[in-house]
Amino acid sequence: MDILQIDIETAPHLAAIWGPRQTYISPDNVIEAGYTLCFAAKWYGKPGVEFYSTYHDGNETMVKAAWDLLNRADAVIHYNGTKFDIPTLNGDFLECGLGVPAPYHEIDLLKTVRQRFRKYSNKLDEVAKWLSLGSKVQHKGLHLWLECMGGDAAAWRKMRQYNIQDVRLLERVYNELQDWIKTHPNHALYTDDTRPCCPKCGSRQLTRQGYAHTKTQTYQQFKCKKCGSWSRKRTTALAPDKREGVLVAV
Repeated sequence: MDILQIDIETAPHLAAIWGPRQTYISPDNVIEAGYTLCFAAKWYGKPGVEFYSTYHDGNETMVKAAWDLLNRADAVIHYNGTKFDIPTLNGDFLECGLGVPAPYHEIDLLKTVRQRFRKYSNKLDEVAKWLSLGSKVQHKGLHLWLECMGGDAAAWRKMRQYNIQDVRLLERVYNELQDWIKTHPNHALYTDDTRPCCPKCGSRQLTRQGYAHTKTQTYQQFKCKKCGSWSRKRTTALAPDKREGVLVAV
């Protein structure tokens, strides 16, 4: 399975306001709408991180590079990308006339963190620190984005470092959370090898661990030695004569 990790950075919206306490910004107040500044991407399990930006490559080249990567991916790992990164890129694709990339599965790690754990903060930086996986690159905040929008070379060097580190953190967090992801695409569907493999990581290091029971069937259960994920056979372990005696409440 070709799994892509991706993270984008966007420019803030620029607006005119009447006072610092104004809570609602009308579209009429927006002077310049935000846009994609840059993105970093990495193929899971492979070295090297790709980085594209409006400053280094121009908007069209950057957007086309993102489209090409997503078009090749079987699955895409991101953090809050379902609501932010992917819709933002989709808008860029539409504006550039690129159309829809080939379908891919989305693995949003923020969804897994929210569904499976309870922490005081679900931010990628805090989750990475909690799991002792490192942290984001420190920067001066909003001013870094404004300086990049102004074409400051030093700011862009910091932005590139920041964006690439986010993608590296994605891979580390993904490795830790892999067995907790509920809707992970099945690796077995992307190989011609008929031997059983872990649906989540593709490893063939499986051990039999009891049985999984539904209302009408029993299945052999397995645990992956590599990522710790649980899986089960698709065929029932019940003998044909026993299946006939299993009743279901109505």
